[in-house]
Amino acid sequence: METSLSDTGRGTDAVRQPQDVRPITALAEIAGDYDVIFCDVWGVVHNGVVKHPAAEAALTAARQRGVKVVLLTNSPRPSAGVVAQLGTMDFSHDAYDAIVTSGDATRALIADVAGPVFHIGPERDHDLFAGIDVDLVGEADARAVIVTGLYDDEVETPADYAEMLARLQALDLPMICANPDIVVHRGERLIPCSGALARDYGQIGGTVRLAGKPHRPIYDVASRVLDLGSSSRVLAIGDGLMTDVKGANDFGADALLITDGIHGEELASADSATQTVTAVLSERGLTARYFMAALT
Repeated sequence: METSLSDTGRGTDAVRQPQDVRPITALAEIAGDYDVIFCDVWGVVHNGVVKHPAAEAALTAARQRGVKVVLLTNSPRPSAGVVAQLGTMDFSHDAYDAIVTSGDATRALIADVAGPVFHIGPERDHDLFAGIDVDLVGEADARAVIVTGLYDDEVETPADYAEMLARLQALDLPMICANPDIVVHRGERLIPCSGALARDYGQIGGTVRLAGKPHRPIYDVASRVLDLGSSSRVLAIGDGLMTDVKGANDFGADALLITDGIHGEELASADSATQTVTAVLSERGLTARYFMAALT
């Protein structure tokens, strides 16, 4: 279930008009048409292990033209953690004005919980709770579940959590999911995310609240960070159809789909066939203005 934090003049009631998607070879071809870029992180500016230098250069050039760039990520951690992660990859601060995470938007939902919470996810995600008056407890004592990921996504799968999710649903505990992504790339592998657990919880009748892409709260936070007006021209860049592209559609922004990402196999022929991208978008009821294999 989507929970909105505020209204900035754009929203899920934005009219989605049919678009002709077209390939581009460089962000510079279109960057001048926009005031703001919302750019995905995992799969676009890095692969979970190393940065993509061409993406870094493209975003830096856009900023030099006066375009504001917000890195918009479904990371369950607050933005400071993502800044630090990008720093370990030597990703330049010149490539972005701000970072907004699903964790940033999720903190507001956690603060609304009246009582202690049960956390599913690795210990490194505990910074999500920093500064929030909330206690972390076991399943039986919780008033809600906060899921930021699998405890060990290197070896576990969502199926390993079936019994736990059944117990939580029997307790009628609402779940707040800090990262709606189902999977992300880590190097050449696909790693399950907390969105997979939220999906499974919803399928067995559990109540789920989400703040990250494609849901409204993360866009509201980004809009406030930039003091974004309803007339601002926004381009959203990402490789996720049901997160980045759907989020852009619902927010009323143009979308640039990166095809060499989590949908790489499905869009394998996209470099030479616009029809492939058009068909894949149409099947999901989505639109995009542009596409390219990787951000350059």
